Amino acid sequence: MKQEIRSALLDGYNIPIRDALWGHIYLTPSLAGLVNSSPFMRLNRIMQLGPAYLVYPGATHTRASHSIGVYHLARRLLLHLTEQGADAWLSQQGVMSFLCAALLHDLGHFPYTHSLKELPLEEHEALTGKLILVDPLKDLVAKTGGDPDFTAAIVDTSLPEGKNDLKELSFYRKLLSGSMDPDKLDYLCRDARYCGVPYGVQDVDFILSRLHPHSERGVDIDSRGVTAIESLLFSKYLMYKAVYWHRAVRSATAMVKKALFKGLETKRIAGTDLYNLDDQGLFALAAAECDNSGHSMAVFPLIDLVKEGRLFLTAVEIPFDEKIHHKLLLLPERSRVEEELAQEFSALFGKKLKENAVIIDLPETISFESGLYISDENCPFSDGSSIMKNGLVDAFVKSLRIIRVFVDSCYEAEIKLCREGILNITQKRLQL
Repeated sequence: MKQEIRSALLDGYNIPIRDALWGHIYLTPSLAGLVNSSPFMRLNRIMQLGPAYLVYPGATHTRASHSIGVYHLARRLLLHLTEQGADAWLSQQGVMSFLCAALLHDLGHFPYTHSLKELPLEEHEALTGKLILVDPLKDLVAKTGGDPDFTAAIVDTSLPEGKNDLKELSFYRKLLSGSMDPDKLDYLCRDARYCGVPYGVQDVDFILSRLHPHSERGVDIDSRGVTAIESLLFSKYLMYKAVYWHRAVRSATAMVKKALFKGLETKRIAGTDLYNLDDQGLFALAAAECDNSGHSMAVFPLIDLVKEGRLFLTAVEIPFDEKIHHKLLLLPERSRVEEELAQEFSALFGKKLKENAVIIDLPETISFESGLYISDENCPFSDGSSIMKNGLVDAFVKSLRIIRVFVDSCYEAEIKLCREGILNITQKRLQL
């Protein structure tokens, strides 16, 4: 290992943080400065899994603890890869920039997990990049020995390469957001720990030992590690099914998204109002705003309901078929169909439904990143000895993407009495 790379990864890491998952995680004083900065402190006030605590009460861990875990695994990964020759194309400044990028990768993340996905907002990676390029973080990153421009470009891949070493930049980007990245290894293990479920636990030590550096692909895996990667991919599927996309979590997510979409659509809020918020800031925004007269008024009752744990109920579930339901991918079209369903449900229930009493939920596209390369089999992961062929992975995705129609819980009795009618109306209306 080059001496300067060894120094960047091993010298001066004398400030410990005690992590519930990984034990002691060590920082240099300059990296600790990033953790203690105001932008990073916001992550302590954002729960990693948003409304999942309504189903799994232990799921109150934060974006900050996850980010520190990602940094820890990124450092371990880079140590392993440099011992196998990756130091041939790495620089000391690049190594520190990568560690900063791993630590700060979620800095621009929105509150309440993925409730803000699909809204007309900047990507959180772009917001992260902007935060890194201004003080205090710009100065703090430089003090670690990293380059702020390089660090921002690792996280936000839309940024121009500039004067950066393209080979080294591409390598770090693939490490941080690739098929086998420290982000995934941390969140699966951490989320499983705090939710109290066994599905996400990974043999991280073994996985790291089977990874090999590749200057263009980032990392390859050898055939001995295939079963560990199979376990990881199946674990991701189970975590989505049991935790991330649990119907109650989806209900809460859809309620928050609906409220914010209507707020943006009616211009009662601007997209910039949602940047740099924490969870409590989002609830505060929802609870009260001032009208033109300066009087406090509730503006987002759906978010208030989520805060109180009064979630909409699942009225019907239908497998997503892109050929039939593709228009529902657009929030304005989804909103239009919700209004039509509300009218028909009103007739079915024999009473007029309240405004915004019906919400359609459609999970976003999910990737299982099975594009690893098996070095000693000289082929992509899905073409090698693994059972995880493309057809099986596609089946995972298909089984997870379910359209759900949620209805205000105050109509629970009507939902129970009219299940068949609700299903027939929804199936007919969704034949778009």
